[in-house]
Amino acid sequence: MESYTMGQASELLGVSIDTVRRWADADRFTTHRESNRRIVEGPDLAAFCVEVAQEGVECEEAPYTSARNAFPGIVTAVKLGDVAAQVEVQAGPHRVVSLLTREAVAELGMEPGMQVTARVKSTSVHIERG
Repeated sequence: MESYTMGQASELLGVSIDTVRRWADADRFTTHRESNRRIVEGPDLAAFCVEVAQEGVECEEAPYTSARNAFPGIVTAVKLGDVAAQVEVQAGPHRVVSLLTREAVAELGMEPGMQVTARVKSTSVHIERG
């Protein structure tokens, strides 16, 4: 299971590190300390990313300028079928959904809380491990 520092969480959420610290201090998500750093577990951050996106929180930075960009984010859900799979990624305020083979999901070890990059080109979304 992946875990994230407050700085990494701020990048994935698209807000400042101070905002992430305020949310953690307000118990919006669970953190723990490792070597004097605040850490959030991947599944907890994934759930919080979805919550923030549903609240409509505006990003403090807009790093994405066109549809042909990389969207760094966090996997929030993996739905497996017999042959196909659906991977949902929260990239700041953007929810990106990719349909791919079940085999590809297994090979990449996709699971909620994992940091990935969704690459969008035309109607195709490609997911790569961060």
